Amino acid sequence: MCLMQEEVSRQEVFLSHDFTKNSTMSGCSPFKMRLVHLDLKGAPPRVCYLSEIFPLFRALGANGLLIEYEDMFPYEGHLRLLRAKHAYSPSEIKEILHQATLNELEVIPLVQTFGHMEFVLKHEALAHLREVALFPNTLNPHKAESLALVGAMIDQVMALHPGARWLHIGCDEVYYLGEGEDSRQWLQQEPNTRAELCLSYMEAVASHVQAQHPTTTPLVWDDMLRDIPEDQLSASRVPQLVEPVLWDYGADLDVHSKALLMEKYRKSGFSWLWAASAFKGATGASQALTPIEHHLRNHMQWLQVAGSVPADTLQGIVLTGWQRYDHFSVLCELLPVGIPSLAVCLQVLLHGGFAENVKARVENFLGTSSLEATDFRSERAGSFPGSDILNLITQVSLHLCSSVDALLERDRYVTGWFSPYHRRRKFIHPVMIQHIQPQAHRRSGGVAGGERAPQPAAAAGPAAGSG
Repeated sequence: MCLMQEEVSRQEVFLSHDFTKNSTMSGCSPFKMRLVHLDLKGAPPRVCYLSEIFPLFRALGANGLLIEYEDMFPYEGHLRLLRAKHAYSPSEIKEILHQATLNELEVIPLVQTFGHMEFVLKHEALAHLREVALFPNTLNPHKAESLALVGAMIDQVMALHPGARWLHIGCDEVYYLGEGEDSRQWLQQEPNTRAELCLSYMEAVASHVQAQHPTTTPLVWDDMLRDIPEDQLSASRVPQLVEPVLWDYGADLDVHSKALLMEKYRKSGFSWLWAASAFKGATGASQALTPIEHHLRNHMQWLQVAGSVPADTLQGIVLTGWQRYDHFSVLCELLPVGIPSLAVCLQVLLHGGFAENVKARVENFLGTSSLEATDFRSERAGSFPGSDILNLITQVSLHLCSSVDALLERDRYVTGWFSPYHRRRKFIHPVMIQHIQPQAHRRSGGVAGGERAPQPAAAAGPAAGSG
């Protein structure tokens, strides 16, 4: 997964700045493809929820999906150990693809093949394929078994995605590359370099895709390519084999530098480039509520980038929606929580800005009269699929968490008779319950005090196996 360069320090989830003033509106999106990224790590949506939300994606302006299965794919045979306990079945994946087709959403599957391989290399049977023995994130590019492994993963995924025009093979954040024993020995030989090691492995994986699936073009995240000199990129076969996806999730990304990077890639021989923004999951590993303003600014900047390069440069944009930073981290925003942000971002890309009429369209699509965070914990939360979950999480994040923390840290009955020691051992003087229980009900408000909480039955299934 591509991580975020910065953290949002507070729950700034509303639109505090009036972006509707002086907003330039082109009325025509510079991005032919607008893909919503479905990251299935940790909290995969149920198929019935996806069938409800896909029509909204399409109505908002999306025309494709980038589906990152990770351990939710139903791998078979010798790869079966990669499957999470609650992985989708082949029939469920076919239904997801069917629903996508009904809503005119082109599907691009994503298979990690180099970095972010924790869900593969955590298994003892495959640990010998790690670049560095201690860390399960990066695959050893020198072993023939490594290429055979990712080749088998690609082939199984492609078997359920016949006709896919693109396949994303990851290749981002390949941490500790060159630090394994095999790599150290290889790098001691002139003129081998870490950049060459990266390019040669990308070429090998992409060549497998070209040989086995000749009508499918591989995509790669671009971060491992950014610092490689233009002449070295040009000398490799990588520009003829893949299309790079330039990702930047910052609210203040450098438009000029991004345009220069695109120019470098084009001069290196890449025929088409992609952009990647974020609508959620990129502002903190444990973020609960989506900071809409941050992501709106990010997309406004990407519009500037698109406007500063030739029209035939960009194939499209991926609106990433990370579910967790890597296989072992906690969940960040759930998909339903990020839907208002996604709505804003897609409409901005579609209309070229965030004028008042675009804001009104977003609110109409969501069934809400306001994009303010405080309104998402009321009956005005919206009528879109999953709005009940957004309502609940907003209540918990903006009220319940701080209230409960205050109770646990400052109430003398809790600190004296219901400490972590007591809670671990489930041991409390019965008399103290009479003092603590009324306080707990008052502080938790409606959610815990008798008001029926929203029931998130269909939106998110059990967590995918993460350990």
